[in-house]
Amino acid sequence: MNQDTLHRYLFDNADVRGELAQLGDSYRQIISTHDYPERLKVLLGELLAATSLLTATLKFEGDISVQLQGQGGPVSLAVINGNNRQELRGVARWQGEIATDATLDQLFGQGYMVITLTPTEGERYQGVVALDKPSIAECLESYFAQSEQLPTGIWLFANGEHAAGMLLQVLPSELSENTEFEHLTQLTATIKAEELFSLPATEVLHRLYHQEQVRLFDPVSVSFKCTCSRERSAAAIRTLAKEEIDAIIQEKGLVEMGCEYCNSHYRFDAIDIEAIFANSQTPNTPQ
Repeated sequence: MNQDTLHRYLFDNADVRGELAQLGDSYRQIISTHDYPERLKVLLGELLAATSLLTATLKFEGDISVQLQGQGGPVSLAVINGNNRQELRGVARWQGEIATDATLDQLFGQGYMVITLTPTEGERYQGVVALDKPSIAECLESYFAQSEQLPTGIWLFANGEHAAGMLLQVLPSELSENTEFEHLTQLTATIKAEELFSLPATEVLHRLYHQEQVRLFDPVSVSFKCTCSRERSAAAIRTLAKEEIDAIIQEKGLVEMGCEYCNSHYRFDAIDIEAIFANSQTPNTPQ
């Protein structure tokens, strides 16, 4: 089967659309950057699959961020950032021990989900929903019910090696109700994690909807991509007072900046710093 792909599909006999995300390498790259507890690996996998599904709903070029924030639990932040090209990255922050069976409220305490859409052109949009449901999928369903008022079903799975998800959503229609949506939701709810982890999308859809008329579109590749760079690090240094940077150079001999997402490190010595502030250019010192 193809890993790291997202499939879109439509039902010819219902005003319902679907998506299926199956993620492997991109997921493993994200969780390999830190020594995450097993429960946090699963959480990030579910959040990655969810963000891929949401990214596929974008009607514009731009970025999306799905953040889980909390207060009072061991996890303060879990976030996946992506764009309309299905390029994703993510990170989580936590302290202390985390049980493998910890629930969302045990992980985050008083938590909420923030979904931020940033079009290349146009206004930024942000939606917030409480983490008051047992799963990320149910919180997202609540988000769609509140923000877009479209019946939506979401199923998310992860095991530290593979992540996957499915989405069903009623299409905007003149009909006051879509009687087929409930039927298709019941069929989709029979999916098992092992099937999504191991079977091609075509076989998954056939098993679920073999009595339905399904139109499957060409898959879209999903990938891990971090947007950090030496140039961006230099730009960040440029926003600080030079006296502050000079003090760091005097104390440590260099300025080091690290990326939480991919664990890359960028180092700038005294000559680099002078070039950054004097010429507004990034020297080509090796990483």
